[in-house]
Amino acid sequence: MTQPAKPVSLPTLVPPSAEFAAQANVSGMDAYKALYDSAVTDPSAFWGNLAETELDWFKPFDKALDWQPPFVQWFTGGKLNVAYNCVERHTKTARKNKAAIIFEGEPGDQRIITYQELHRLVCRFASSLQQLGLKAGDRSIIYMPMIPEAAIAMLACARIGVTHSVVFGGFSAEALKARIQDLEAKVVLTADGGWRRGKEVRLKDAVDEALKFCPTVEHCVVYKRTGSDCHMEAGRDHWWNVLDETAREDVPAAELDSEHPLYVLYTSGTTGKPKGILHTTGGYLLQAQMTMKWIFDLKESDTYWCTADVGWVTGHSYVVYGPLAAGATTVIYEGAPDTPAFDRWWRLVDKYKVSIFYTSPTAIRALIRQGDHWPERHNLSSIRLLGSVGEPINPAAWEWFHRIIGNEKCPIVDTWWQTETGAILIAPMPGAVPLKPGSGTLPIPGLVAEIVDHAGNPVPDGHEGFLILKTPWPAMLRTIWGDPERYKEQYWSKVPGAYFTGDAARRDKDGYYWILGRVDDVMNVSGHRLSTMEIESALVRHPAVAESAVVGKPHEITGQAVCCFVTLKKGITDHDKLGLELRQWVAHEIGPFARPEEIRFTEALPKTRSGKIMRRLLREIVTSHTVAGDVTTLEDMNVLTSLSAQHDED
Repeated sequence: MTQPAKPVSLPTLVPPSAEFAAQANVSGMDAYKALYDSAVTDPSAFWGNLAETELDWFKPFDKALDWQPPFVQWFTGGKLNVAYNCVERHTKTARKNKAAIIFEGEPGDQRIITYQELHRLVCRFASSLQQLGLKAGDRSIIYMPMIPEAAIAMLACARIGVTHSVVFGGFSAEALKARIQDLEAKVVLTADGGWRRGKEVRLKDAVDEALKFCPTVEHCVVYKRTGSDCHMEAGRDHWWNVLDETAREDVPAAELDSEHPLYVLYTSGTTGKPKGILHTTGGYLLQAQMTMKWIFDLKESDTYWCTADVGWVTGHSYVVYGPLAAGATTVIYEGAPDTPAFDRWWRLVDKYKVSIFYTSPTAIRALIRQGDHWPERHNLSSIRLLGSVGEPINPAAWEWFHRIIGNEKCPIVDTWWQTETGAILIAPMPGAVPLKPGSGTLPIPGLVAEIVDHAGNPVPDGHEGFLILKTPWPAMLRTIWGDPERYKEQYWSKVPGAYFTGDAARRDKDGYYWILGRVDDVMNVSGHRLSTMEIESALVRHPAVAESAVVGKPHEITGQAVCCFVTLKKGITDHDKLGLELRQWVAHEIGPFARPEEIRFTEALPKTRSGKIMRRLLREIVTSHTVAGDVTTLEDMNVLTSLSAQHDED
């Protein structure tokens, strides 16, 4: 068996360089601690002062924080507009001719949209929506490819007070239908299609199928992206460009309450019923903007690229709203990272001189698997800061990201947050907080986190428990759309008075947080509580392993046994020998009690379209041998079919 060279051993602590710290927005631990202490001492004054200085208000707020657990309101009585803060206010400054969006389509088409031009486009589409009778309080579904018009649609809705829900363009008609029905949307904003791995993803066809069962939808606006033929129903369907012919450019930004619903974003659960997470206006925008400055150390000259799709919360907060509110240049890329080859991302970094690059550990591991020669073809020296999101970045991926992409000079901000939290909550301020590979490090100012046991009692440092949040934060979800009882039950009933994150974690002696994965990703083997994330990290430290997913399977003696699904780096084929080696490797790295009972080699793992591994589906395969839960977020059903067939053969 041919094995790659062993990775370089990792340092336990990586302090910011003197050069980076000197230019940082928050420089040194004393500065971080001062911010944190100020926020904890008086959160109302801390966030209130930031809201007054960082956002533009039509009417000042009366009260910064109104906390009636588990319901919160921020900046009550204040009037503002998200689109105004993200676009229009910049046109009154020297930023008006700065690039707001740099776009590249998968076929290679390019656009650079300045803040002044973005303002014009947002106003024109807001006018088009008004032509169709849309007004504040109405609701829209946005189902589009990753093109500037997706962001323009979001901002146009925000400008006139229409609450939007973005549905990822890879979702099926069935998934789209469920979200339209739950939101009772009045309009769907879509495109004929988009490009993904050289093929057209036909969006309008899925919309037509969904709308057969959605009587609340009065209008559907279609943007011409691919130019392919699609059905247009008279009276209901409208071409974007035709509406634009009579659009106005003088649409004023609606003066909206700070708690006006900005968007609803649906997440899937084990029940299969989508869950609409509601985010509002003032608090959400403030925290998205401040984390751009604190966590990404944003500067006026940066070219910032978050690779997420706008169909996910990361795309909302860190592709559109956060960067634009902060006056950044944000990169949008339509297609896949492997099209036409595995260096597409690195080609774009080189081409547009990207300085801040934010992606997922899943994507990093997939690119590691292809070999170092792809990024080494390109000049990545423009990058000064790296970030990861979606799940904890395992140390082996951290090391590769730091060494190959960051040239050992770039801090990596490992960010923990959720759809429900709206913005980053635990992550290093890169000019202040020394990094520990694999740790999200410390909470942002204002956040009080704790690790507790089943009874809600704090556990000692170094011990695993449940991560809870004890204080409200501005960007937090306000409720589950149409179901406040489910909101209270799911997030606030497990530990009275605290937000239950659903994640297992531990805190070390330095106060650093280590996120271990979802609570249901913890196994109990012969009385030992084992984190799937810990075993996965051990596996990918082996030089032959590209990616792994670990689940517990029923065992009549130990209660649960460790089952590992593993993808290998290119050119490694001796599965029998390697299976034994990996079982011994885990036993050596963690302890004999963690030795996997089973190693299954697979070409791919089941993932959501945002790149997260769907361990829940793997658990169903090894326990009930069937998949009964929600699969609407699954990117490739063929992966599931292959794994199920592999199980049947065993």
